[in-house]
Amino acid sequence: MKGVKDELIQDEMSQKIIAAAERIVTEGGAQSITVRSILQALGITNRVFYNRFRNIEEVLEIVYGRMILQIRESMRAIPARPEDFFEYVMDVVVNSLLVSYDVKMQFNHYVFTNDSISRGNYEWWTAQIKALIDYAKEQGLIRDVDSDVLSYSIWCFCRGYNADAVGRRLPKEEAVKNFRYSFSFLLEGMKKQPSESLDSRPV
Repeated sequence: MKGVKDELIQDEMSQKIIAAAERIVTEGGAQSITVRSILQALGITNRVFYNRFRNIEEVLEIVYGRMILQIRESMRAIPARPEDFFEYVMDVVVNSLLVSYDVKMQFNHYVFTNDSISRGNYEWWTAQIKALIDYAKEQGLIRDVDSDVLSYSIWCFCRGYNADAVGRRLPKEEAVKNFRYSFSFLLEGMKKQPSESLDSRPV
């Protein structure tokens, strides 16, 4: 016997429901979305909705998942020239903050009760950060740090800053300015100092 999930319909109407949910979230935030608001937006019945989704949380999860993918796409290829590395890192983290700021404003409490415990999202971002750290180590740009520990710490810094700024509803421009200022010190502390770049001195 099929379970309820197997019997749900996946069709063009399913996509219309998701699209309507995205519009509602963009206009009023995740807290404004209900099954009723989707029914009214599309002129459909309860039955049409529940034939395709078990509840509104399932729709929100899909919408938020799509937005998370947009944030991840802010990651760009590592520059070919090592001297551009630190500028590249700053641009990436700031762009990620900018892209995610509006998304997290829209989702607010939903984000911090769901995404905060999402192991998949944590693993994806720490892996990306670790790859950047390992690249910088190979290029001799930063100190010989513990990549695993540092990638986790940077993840905590970026995510914690974002969460607090969104929670306190700081203006985006102020949030970005303060983040650039703070993150620049973190990057500076990672850099290999001139004395550390000299493996040996001629006798």
